Formats: sequence, structure tokens, C-alpha cells
Amino acid sequence: MGNSMKKIGMMGMALVVSAMFVAAAQAEIKIGVLALRGAPKVMEEWTATGEYLTGKMGEPVTIMPLEFSAIEPMLKDGKIDFALANSAFFVEVEKLYGAKAVAMQINSADGKPFKEFGGVIFARKDSPINNLSDLKGKKFMVVKAFSFGGGQMAMRLLLQNGIDYRKDFAEFKEGGKHDNVILAVKNGAMDAGTVRTDVMEAMAAEGKISMSDFKIINQVKDSFPFVHSTELYPEWPMIAAKHVDADKVKKLGEALMAVKPDSDAAKKAGILGWAPPADFKSVRECLKALKYGAFAN
Repeated sequence: MGNSMKKIGMMGMALVVSAMFVAAAQAEIKIGVLALRGAPKVMEEWTATGEYLTGKMGEPVTIMPLEFSAIEPMLKDGKIDFALANSAFFVEVEKLYGAKAVAMQINSADGKPFKEFGGVIFARKDSPINNLSDLKGKKFMVVKAFSFGGGQMAMRLLLQNGIDYRKDFAEFKEGGKHDNVILAVKNGAMDAGTVRTDVMEAMAAEGKISMSDFKIINQVKDSFPFVHSTELYPEWPMIAAKHVDADKVKKLGEALMAVKPDSDAAKKAGILGWAPPADFKSVRECLKALKYGAFAN
């Protein structure tokens, strides 16, 4: 009787251990990536990072391309563990849901590192628009009203120059993706538009546009390697949801900061690696100026 009870006990223990292994095998870390140029582009750029992190974390890391409208509710509801998104999205979810910045992208231009980005306002080369005041009464397109580099940076600049994007344009439209905005202006469907820095140069390198087709409005002349019209703000951070275990957050942050510039992960993403998060004060100030979202008051 004693032996049979012992056997049952051991079998029970084996089932528990086996169940734990199954649970561990099924566990995965989900990283939502804001799909500013569409889902295929996300997978092309970030799959290698997912594979690298899978090796470092010891459990599968899944990359999930997400639209602007999907990424916040998924982070809020714990359906993703981490998010790679713009810095305005970060300061909002930090304020609303206790999210944390784990690391920040180091972008690359001709192999030189930089940790900031901005907004570009542009029109066709043959357009009568030459400065910000010429935009009044014209058709203007943003990526999304809540896109940071593709909307909010320019909207703040316009307000600072006496142009209210809510009433001073003949049309104010959202293109949904950065490429759509650039092509709408190129094709004459819109008079002017705004996107984040480096997208125009990327599309030119892909042969989709020529930079000579456009003029940059309010161009800032400085050492920053991409054309821009607005001030510069901190680059995209990797964001941890509040529910994620602190040790896991630390481990993932350390893994990202160990990414080498010559690695597949960095090269596919078009970055040099990752750095500790910046001070996002300027981003909060932008959203306060726009009275946007969590910063409306």
C-alpha cells in the first residue's frame, strides 16, 4: 500500500514537473512594434532582433506588427509585454499605465550614431509654398494626428507659428502610413505633408522617390544627417508593460544594449544598437503644448 501510494505521489510529481515544462515551452515574450511603414516592413526589419532576443532570454520572443490604434490597448490589457514605439506613445503609457522605458534606439546615418529624430514638412518642388505661413488654406496631410514624428512635432511647430491645424487648412487629412503621405504630395493629391525624419531618404534609397521632387519647408540647417523642419526629440524606446517581471525587464534591456552594430539584428533594423533611455521631458512638453491625450490638462 505504501509503495503504491509512493508511486502515485511520484507520478503526480512527474505530471506537475511535466506541466511546468509544457507551460515554460508555451511561454513567450510578445513585442508589439508600431508599424509606421506597414507590417511586412516591421517583419523585414525586426525578425532578426526577435531571434536574437529568443536566444538571450531563453524563451520565444514574438514580434507583432501593430497599427497605431491597436498598440495602446494591447499594452494596457497585457496582451503584449513590450512595445517598440515612438517617444510620445511612451510618455503617454508611462503616465497612464506605469510603463517603463528599457532602452532606446541608436539610429544610423552613414554609420554615424544619433539618438534623436524630428519631423519634416515638405511640398512639391514646383509648389508655391515656400515657408510655414504659405501653408494656410492649403491641403495638408499627416501620417496620423497622434503620430509623433509624422504629425505632432509639425503640429506643435505650426501652432508656435500661428497656424492652427484644426482650422487653418483647406483640408487636414491622415495618410495612415508615412509612404502614403509622401506619395500623396508627390502625386499632387495634397499640397504639403509631414513625416518623421529619415523616411524620405529611405524611400529615395529604395528608388520610390527622388529628394529633388520636393522642397523642405522651414528646413533646419545643422549637423543632423537628415532633412528636418522641427526641433529634435529622443528616439524610439523599447517599452516594458507594467505587468512584466522586473528581472525580465532588466534582462531584456541588457540584451538589447549588448547588440553590436555589425550583428544581423542591428543591420536588418538599420540601427547601430541600443542605449539607456533618454530624458523624455521635451516630448512631454510637446504633448502639453498640443493639449493631447493624457497631457490635455
